[in-house]
Amino acid sequence: MTQPIFLVGARGCGKTTIGKALAKALEYAFVDTDHWLLESSGMTVAEIVESEGWPGFRARETQALKSVTAPSTLIATGGGMVLAPENRLFMREKGAVIYLQAPPQELARRLEAFPEAGQRPTLTGKPVAQEISEVLAEREPLYRQAAHHVINAARPPEEIVEAVIAALRLAQAS
Repeated sequence: MTQPIFLVGARGCGKTTIGKALAKALEYAFVDTDHWLLESSGMTVAEIVESEGWPGFRARETQALKSVTAPSTLIATGGGMVLAPENRLFMREKGAVIYLQAPPQELARRLEAFPEAGQRPTLTGKPVAQEISEVLAEREPLYRQAAHHVINAARPPEEIVEAVIAALRLAQAS
C-alpha cells in the first residue's frame, strides 16, 4: 500500500504521536500539516490566525494539505482540517482517512498535561474542557464523514498503531 494516509481528529487525540509511530511502522514519510505551515510560513498557527484571521489560516491549511499529499506519506492534519468540505473530499479521494476518536475529557486531560500555546490557540477563549466539548460536538460528524476508519484513540499509543494497521490491512484485503 502506497496511498497517503490522513489522520484526522480533535486537538490532543494523538495525531502527531500516533502518526510518527505509524509512519515508522509502515515505512512512510511523516508530515504534520501544522508543522509544515509553521516551516513554510515562518509563523506559528497563533501568529497566522492573529494576522490573517481564521479564514486566512483555513485557506493556508487547505494549501498545506494539497502540498504535502504524496504516495507513502502519513499526514497528521490540523484539528479543523475537516471543516472545509473540499478537504474532506480531497482526503477521502486521495488516500485512507483515519479518525482518531477520543472522549472530550481525555482530550482535555492531554491538552492540559501538554500545553503548546504557540501551536494551539484557543478557539473560543473558554476553559480547555469546555472548549473541547463544544468543538468536538460541532466537528464529530465531519470527522466521521471524512473517515474511512474510526479508531479508539483513548488507549496507549502502541495499541492505537496496531488498530490502525489492522484496519488498513482489512480494507486492503476487501
